[in-house]
Formats: sequence, structure tokens, C-alpha cells
Amino acid sequence: MTTGLRPGGNPQDPRQRGNQPLPRQEGVGPDAPHVENRTGRSVITARAAASFDPVGRSVATARSFVRDTLQGWGFADIVDDAVVLTSELVTNAVVHAGTAAEVLCLRSDDGVRIEVSDRYPEREIPLQSSAVNMGSPDREGGRGLQLCAALADRWGVEYTPTHKQVWFRLDLPERPVGTRAAGPALPADLLPLADGRVRVAVVQIDRTGTITAWNEDADDLFGYAAEQVTGKPLTDLAAWPHTPGTGTGIAEALRLSRWEGSYGIRGADGRVIPVYASHLRVRDTAGEPSTVCLLVRDHERAVLQTPLRGPATDTATAQDGQVPDPFEVFIGSPAPDDLDGLLQRTVERARDMLDGDAAFLLLATDDETELEVRASTGLPSARQRFARVPVDAGPGRYGSARMPAVHDDLAAVPGAVPLLGGTGMRSVVTVPLKVEGRLTGSLGVAAESPSRYSNEEALRLQFAADRIALAVESARLGELERLRRGSLSFLVEASDLLAGTLDRNQTLALMAQMTIPTLASWCAVYTIADQVSEPYLSYVLHEDEERIDGLKALLSKIAPPEPIPTPGARVWTAPAEVAHQAALRTSMRSLGLPELPAVSSGVGTTLATAATVGGETVVLPLVARNRVIGMLTLGKPTDEHFRQEILELAEDLSRRAALALDNARLYSERTAISQSLQRSLLPPELPDIDGVEVEVIYRAAGEGNEVGGDFYDLFPIRDGAYGFAIGDVCGTGPEAAAVTGLARHALRLLAREGFGGPAVLERLNSAILDEGARSRFLTLLYGELWPQEDGSAVLRVVCAGHPLPLRLRQDGSVEPAAEPQPLLGVMEDLELYEQTVTLDPGDVLLCVTDGVTERREGTRMLGDDGLAEVLTTCTGLTAGAVAARIMRAVERFASDAPSDDMAILAMRVPGLLKD
Repeated sequence: MTTGLRPGGNPQDPRQRGNQPLPRQEGVGPDAPHVENRTGRSVITARAAASFDPVGRSVATARSFVRDTLQGWGFADIVDDAVVLTSELVTNAVVHAGTAAEVLCLRSDDGVRIEVSDRYPEREIPLQSSAVNMGSPDREGGRGLQLCAALADRWGVEYTPTHKQVWFRLDLPERPVGTRAAGPALPADLLPLADGRVRVAVVQIDRTGTITAWNEDADDLFGYAAEQVTGKPLTDLAAWPHTPGTGTGIAEALRLSRWEGSYGIRGADGRVIPVYASHLRVRDTAGEPSTVCLLVRDHERAVLQTPLRGPATDTATAQDGQVPDPFEVFIGSPAPDDLDGLLQRTVERARDMLDGDAAFLLLATDDETELEVRASTGLPSARQRFARVPVDAGPGRYGSARMPAVHDDLAAVPGAVPLLGGTGMRSVVTVPLKVEGRLTGSLGVAAESPSRYSNEEALRLQFAADRIALAVESARLGELERLRRGSLSFLVEASDLLAGTLDRNQTLALMAQMTIPTLASWCAVYTIADQVSEPYLSYVLHEDEERIDGLKALLSKIAPPEPIPTPGARVWTAPAEVAHQAALRTSMRSLGLPELPAVSSGVGTTLATAATVGGETVVLPLVARNRVIGMLTLGKPTDEHFRQEILELAEDLSRRAALALDNARLYSERTAISQSLQRSLLPPELPDIDGVEVEVIYRAAGEGNEVGGDFYDLFPIRDGAYGFAIGDVCGTGPEAAAVTGLARHALRLLAREGFGGPAVLERLNSAILDEGARSRFLTLLYGELWPQEDGSAVLRVVCAGHPLPLRLRQDGSVEPAAEPQPLLGVMEDLELYEQTVTLDPGDVLLCVTDGVTERREGTRMLGDDGLAEVLTTCTGLTAGAVAARIMRAVERFASDAPSDDMAILAMRVPGLLKD
């Protein structure tokens, strides 16, 4: 059943189509609308059909098929709508219905009808006399019919027992008055001569030069059937010499990507037939190259030959026998050697040649989807420079880029040439710049009066564009190569700088400083602490330092851009809009005029700040480890745009900067955690002991380490009694620090439980052995201290494998204050004992770890004797002075940084100080 959903005439009666009855058609709705059939109103002049497998990639293939078909028919005005509708309908067939899809395009004089069929007739659309609710347009499926109703001039759904078909019709719009295609129009008597029927032989040659395809026209021209020549080399049939003035043989010509010229083909009757050939080298989907040869009779060469047009020569010059170079005639001599100079000279000469008021030149991007303004005259070039417009699709597209065009009056066709909007230009002629058939740019000349240009001016401008296109493309490629080399150097340097720091603030500063002024005029970096936090403005930089404060004040008072993870640069208009409104408000206040109510208040932006952000502003996401950690914002001053190459370079930089910034964040977090844990292993502040001076110096080896394998402690046990310890765990770093924490906390706990020195160390030895594979042996000096009323102090010490404590008397003598005993963490059964030492007033007890005594300089080592020698010079010094002198002597003993942890514990019973 075919159902039209657009009001029209009356229902049609069923008719026969061969032996198969045509499906019944009926209207829907109270007015019984008319449903169009293929032959009811328009004559079909061409058709194209294709089938697509039920796979996802078929949707893209169907879009390309419809686009190529309609563009080939010259229906560019309705291509976009047709592609959108076909995409939705084929998606319904191959994705949702899961069947193959068939697409049929039917051309008529006034439009096109496209039919999309699938083989799933059960998926019917319930139709009623009342309005049909087709669901939300935001859902994944079911939008095809809604789009048909919105975009198509007519459409319908047709069901048969074997398939379902949805069709739609798009009528050709009336071409706007004042716009027409510009091209050559020759009188009939000047057209090239040809036979009644022009035959074009199509011969395909594989990579070895062997004929693989031979069409019927080749059979008619040369008398060979396809089976007679297939598999033979073309050189067996070709008669050479070839085109005069060229040194290319047939074998070389077949290997060129493109070639035109004349040669002969020996026919089946033995005669040589002069032909004109056009060779095009292609490759199939498997990557195999081949050559397609188009051949016509030599006197019909106008069918294939690329026309060579030349300017009229100057009479005086022609008399001298010198023909001027067309390029030099248009550009002048000497030609500029840089791209910008060449483009500027081009637009100026084009404007003068057609006596226009303005001229402009745009260059195409690599994929030919956009045009970028590169030069203009008579227009606000600063505002337009590097602005981009799409060529084929999208809002503000440049629809006349690929063919010469004359616009008589832009007022009748607003937006036809987006570059000229608001400039006062009325008439314009545009021509493409092409190199080997590829669009490389567009050249235009405009005038302020309407109907200024005709086809003759378009042909003159096209002639000039053809002369300049190759030089422009060559200069553009040279500039692009230089830019890419500079970009590589820039990125290498940026990577080195970013990799050289793990400081977050320094990384932010480097990010901004590298972009200014190389990539942009100003830069702002937003950071995001976590997934639930809002973007925070972390750093702002401008090439003019005096504008940084104003720029930062402006950005801090507007909402930050959305943290979208999509790669690439996106335009952000908020800064320019807010700055413009605020500057307008400031200006009106200064003139005594009433302020506009729509202008937001609270942003005191000057005209200078407004000009700073008045150009294009783009935002690039900083994505690291699949999370947006910030945004890099780049801006240009008033009326300036970014080049596409600069945006690509900025995108590369943003990826590197994001990883560097995230590494700095992780390093800072882990450093903070590490330092916090290490500080928890150090003892709290040392207690004040009446009658005893105490000083400790501690140095952990390794960058970023606050705690290592050496440790110390001094703590109250009970009233009048204090415990002290200094030890050395085997090794350095975090593993040794773990045993350090175990030892320090175990000593405090056991001593306060009332155990004596030997019992404390024996239990600590058992605890270390219980660690198993993680255990490390430990040297430890542990003692208990009792200050006495007579000014002396009594100590009971146990030295388990540790460097012996040294006692400094008032007379300058130094002696060990304990005897060596076995270290901890090696043997299970230890028998330790404690020794009693009495410190008289003025005596000093010095306890160190082996990092002090084993300080080395080459083969020399400080040793116990060296330490004792230094200690003899400390008579009469306070405990702090003694510890400082020892550390100073250790540091001066060798020039290299210490490779081992060091701890110094000095205790002194006060006496008379030296004068």
C-alpha cells in the first residue's frame, strides 16, 4: 500500500504494470491527499540504482552514491537534503531492520525521486486519519519519516508482500535572480568538427602494460574484438613516433600519473590510425595500479584535449619575436618570492584588471572542505585574514568555489559569498584556482554597483587564475613545508621543556610561555582538580605584560568554557562578547549617555582589554589518562583568526602539555603523601631534660627522603627517667624506613612497660625476625638516662652492633662508653647486657651512625679515630655546638654528597663553659 503524507489531489485508481498489479494507493487525512507515482507528473530522464549489504558501513557508501549521482546530474542545490534523508532511511534498513537495502534515484526535469527499499515488510507504520505521533526526534531510531515530512516535497511508504519501500521527492529550487554559472559560450560555426558519432575507445592497462579491458568503441575504431587483444601489451598495437616535441615513449607514458598526446594504433587491417590519447593512472581497492587510456581520432582531439589558452600578444613584442610569459604579464616582474607577497600582488592585479572595488583570494585546506582567506584588497583584511568558510556544506558555505560564477546583485542572494557580508559590495565574479583538476583556491573581484560583470570578465579572470594557480600552489607547499619543519622543532623543544620539570606551577607557566607569541596573542589555562570540580582559572599570559591584569580580571568574571573531551579546537565567543558589552558600557558612561540595560554590569573592561580578546578565541581540552584535567585557551586580538596549521600545532602541544601537567600533579600528590608518611616515622619534638643538654642532627640520603634507615629517639619513660636510642637499619630508602618505624615504636612501648634495656632489645629482635623476608638486620644503641641531683647523669646502655658511643671528658680525653654486642635481626637467641656510665658535669656523650664514621673521600675514610680526633676539639662546647662541629667535619671530609643516612645524638651535662 502506498501512502502519501503530503496534501495533494485525489487518490489514483489501481493500474497494471506488466503482469504485476501496481499496489493500491490511497490518501491519508480528511482531504484524501494525492500520492505521487513515478510517471504521474514528470518524465524520468535518468536513473541510477545500487544495492547495499546489511552492514553499518553501507550507510556511508549509500550517502556517497547519492551525492555522486546528484552532483553528476547537476542537482547540487538539493544534494544535502537528499543525502540526509537517504542516510536515515538506509540506516533504518541495514541497522534497524537488518536487511539489505536498495536505493533507486530517478531524475526528472524539475527534481529527483529517491526510493529506499528493504526486505522487512512486517515493520509497518500505523497510519490513521488523525495526526500520527512519531516519537521524539532525539531517540536513536525512527527519525527517517520525520525527516521526510520536514525536508521532502513529497514522500510516501509502499508495502508489497516481499519488501517495504520509502520514497521521497525533492523539487529543484528556482535559481535566485542575479546568479548564474560563468563559462565559455562559442558560436556553432566555431565548434570543433567531429564525425556523426564520436567514438571514445576505453582501454585499461595493468601495471605490466598488458591490456585488461577493451570497450565496443575500441572495437569499432581499430577492428579488434576484445578477446583478440586482451592479455597483449599495448606496445604491440601502438605506432610510435609520438607527439612531436616530447621524448616520452609509450612505456614511460603508461607509467605517468597523467599524460596527453597523440600517437598511432595499428588497426586490424594493418593501417595506422592516428589517435589522440588521455592517460590516467589509477589503483583499485587492493592497491594494484593500472592505467585508463581514452582514445579518439586525432582530428577529434578537442573531445579530450585540455584547452591551451593564451593571451593576446603585444604587437611590438610580437614583431620582435618574443612572446611574453602569461604569468609575468599578470603578476609583473620580478615576481614576489614569498607566498603572502604573491597573493597580495595577485588580488591587486585582479582588481585592477577588472576595474573592481575589491578583490580577495582564498586557499583551500588539504581536504578541500574549507577555504581560508589569505589576501584581500579593498576589504577589511585584518578582520577577514585566516577566516574559514565551508565549500560544499554547512552554514555560510561558499557554494560557487568549484566553478566560475557571476553574482549580479548580492542583495538578492544574501550569503552567496560569505566573505563580502556587510562590506557594501553588490556584484562579484569568482573563479576557482585548480591544479591538475584539484581545487586549490578561489579568486574573486567585487564592485559596489550591481550587474557590473559578465561572462567575458569571468573568462578573463579564469585565464589569470589558471596562470597563477601553479605558482600559488608551489609557494603554498613551500610555506607549509617550512611551517611543518618549524612545528617539529617547536614541539621537540616544548617536549624537552615540559619533561624537565615536575612542578605544577612551573608546568603551567611553561605551557603559557610557549604559546605566546608563537601561537597566539594571549593564553589562559584552566585546570580541573577532579571530576566534580569546576574549571579554575590557573594562569593568564599576554604578549603585552600591561594587559595581563585586565585580561585576568575579565576571564575571572565570566563562566569558564565547558570541559568537553572532544579533541581539536573549538571556538569560544564568550570573552569577546562580554568584553564588547563591558567596553560599550564604559564608553557610554564616559560620554554621559544612559547605559544599555542589556549590558551586563560588574566587569570593568577597558577598550584596550576588549581589543585584546576581540578576535577569535579557541579552547583546546587538556586530556590525560582519559580525563579532562583542564583547558588551554588561545586568543587573537580584534578581527584576527587562527590559521588551520596553527590550530593543529596547538592541538599537538595541548596533548603534550596535558600529560606533563598530569605528571606534575601526580608527582606533587605522591610527594606530599610520601613526606607525610615519612614525617610520621620521625619522633615528635625532643623533651626538655633538666640538667642535660640534648642536640640531634639527622640527614636522610636520597632526593625527597626525609626518613631513611638511620633513626633516633629520645622519650620519657617515667618520672626522672628517659630513654634514648640511635640505630641503623640495613639499606636506605622506604624499605629501611619501614623497619625504622617498627623499631622506634617498639622501643617506646617496651620501655614504658618496665622492661630493662636487654629485655627491650631481645623482644625487638624477635619482632624484626617475625617480619620474615621483609626483615632487615639492625644496629642499635639503646640507653636509659637518669639526671642526678649533684649535676651528673647516670646512663645504662646496650650497644647491639652499633658504633660505640664516645665520652668526652672535661680534660679533652675521649673514650668509648660501652662495649660491642651482637646486632639485631640476625640470631634468634640473644644474650645482651647493659653497662652503666656516669657523666660528670661538663662531660659529653656522642652517639652517631655509621654514615658518619664511614664517610669516604677516595680510599680515605673518617673512621672511629677520625671522629674521636674531631671530638677532642669540642671540649667546653654546648651539645648543639658539638653536634654542629661534627657534622661540619663530616661534610668537609669529602666533596661528594653523602651516600648514606647520618644521625648524630649529642648529650652533655652542663658544667663551666670555656671563655
